[in-house]
Amino acid sequence: MKSWVYLAALAAAGALLAGCASGPYGPGPGPGVDVAVGYDGYYDGFYGPIYDGYWRDGHFWWRDRVDHPFRRDNDGHFRIDAKDGFQHIHGEGHAHPAG
Repeated sequence: MKSWVYLAALAAAGALLAGCASGPYGPGPGPGVDVAVGYDGYYDGFYGPIYDGYWRDGHFWWRDRVDHPFRRDNDGHFRIDAKDGFQHIHGEGHAHPAG
């Protein structure tokens, strides 16, 4: 009987954690962060205009509209250091939903 209760509690905890792992906005700047996040870097313009973004896990996560999910730049279109063909970008960031 105890093992059944233990397994049910474990399954419920896993389901609750999975619900906050990602949402319609992709992974946010950090767990529970709902404040503006500033960013600096360099961008080659490949994706067109961006709405906001943040640095995380060595990559730049960006979105082009407030109602679009964040996307991770895996191809090096955003950089931390200056390089020919890249323009400086700076943003104050926008509020992100917690979760």
